[in-house]
Amino acid sequence: MYVIIVYDVGVERVNNVRKFLRQYMMWKQNSVFEGELTPAEYERVKKGIKEIVNKDLDFVIFYSVRDRKYLKVEEVGESKVETGNIL
Repeated sequence: MYVIIVYDVGVERVNNVRKFLRQYMMWKQNSVFEGELTPAEYERVKKGIKEIVNKDLDFVIFYSVRDRKYLKVEEVGESKVETGNIL
């Protein structure tokens, strides 16, 4: 499945969330990650995020589609993420 995660978390937790998500997904821009995950990875990511964030102060959104081909993506501007050297 293709997953996009968007988050707004306290500054003291931002680096922990980013470091955790980089293990599974590609950083797209500040507070946004995306990538292909197996169902098991998706559950692992959700569980890991729930352990890091403070549910009373933070907010995380998980968007998922069965396959990226069903997701229309339009981008405006220059991406700050370099993806040219990914194998």
